[in-house]
Amino acid sequence: MSGLRIDRVVTNGVFELDGGSWDVDNNIWLVGNDDEVVIVDAAHDERAITEAVGGRRVVAVVCTHGHNDHVTVAPQLGEHLDAPVLLHPGDQELWEMTHPGREFRNVTDGERIAVAGTEIEVIHTPGHSPGSVCLHLPEAKALFSGDTLFAGGPGATGRSFSSFPTIISSIEKRLFALPEDTRVHTGHGDGTTIGTEAPHLAEWIARGH
Repeated sequence: MSGLRIDRVVTNGVFELDGGSWDVDNNIWLVGNDDEVVIVDAAHDERAITEAVGGRRVVAVVCTHGHNDHVTVAPQLGEHLDAPVLLHPGDQELWEMTHPGREFRNVTDGERIAVAGTEIEVIHTPGHSPGSVCLHLPEAKALFSGDTLFAGGPGATGRSFSSFPTIISSIEKRLFALPEDTRVHTGHGDGTTIGTEAPHLAEWIARGH
């Protein structure tokens, strides 16, 4: 891990789905070193993300899922930084709502993305959306959870394309199998750890969200 670091950029904008809209702050994560970087999510503000990248080579723009607040400027970033945009094909329909006719490259469960002398593993975690993924960086004991897992519970499942039983299964079987000291870098708000959240699974199931 030559100079590996994780940087956070916070942007603000609007999330729209099912006829509603919400003002949201999003976390964009930059994983890499002084030479190259992977961008995790592409929310709202291309300039803020590009400035954080600096002059580094962008290996990929990886979208954790297809909701508009996570893919807002993905095509523009891909074009201007000469990088592929990666999204799980399960979220094709959500992508088309924001970027009709624009292309992305499919990312699949178990795929590994090489950057800065290490690898990021893709974990398919449906529930918040059909194509939601989390990104695991084992050497740094880090997980980029998108909107699948937050401090205090799972991501929202009360809207179209989502399922509470599915997200619970994804979290229990895929995420809680990771080491307890894995740091969870979320799509919104503050982070947490796997060990902090795992004991509360039964509570989440009982409350139903």
